[in-house]
Amino acid sequence: MTKTTEITLTVNDETIHATVPVRQNLVDFLRHGLHLTGSHVGCEHGVCGACTLMVNGQTVRGCLMLAVQANGATVQTIEGYADSGRSAALQEAFAKRNALQCGFCTPGMLASALGYIDAGGAADRVAIREHISGNYCRCTGYQSIVDAIIDVIEETNA
Repeated sequence: MTKTTEITLTVNDETIHATVPVRQNLVDFLRHGLHLTGSHVGCEHGVCGACTLMVNGQTVRGCLMLAVQANGATVQTIEGYADSGRSAALQEAFAKRNALQCGFCTPGMLASALGYIDAGGAADRVAIREHISGNYCRCTGYQSIVDAIIDVIEETNA
């Protein structure tokens, strides 16, 4: 028998009350329990970054955090960034720079990039590459992703 517990959290500005298995990770809860499928499950070891999202304003790996650990937390997914318009400039820059190809890494990459930008990150290629180094992309070679992030930072600071 699977042990469950009650949690309450805010996901994309909506209060959620749910019963979850105590060993269910956050990204699986979001994908299967709430049908928010924008965050992807890649390696399930916290290495690839496909499941990156924001919890209480900090980027986290959704595959490494249990849903019960998010009790009382504020979670924002790629769907929440899009609905709020928070990621619009970054999504536009990604499209302009062809920084998304297959799209699998894109939600996690956007979350990491937003975390960097929100923290006041500079338009510094080395710093950006270091910040997004935990997000794997097999298609782009990262140059276009870095360019897109720089475009947003420079546009914001102009």
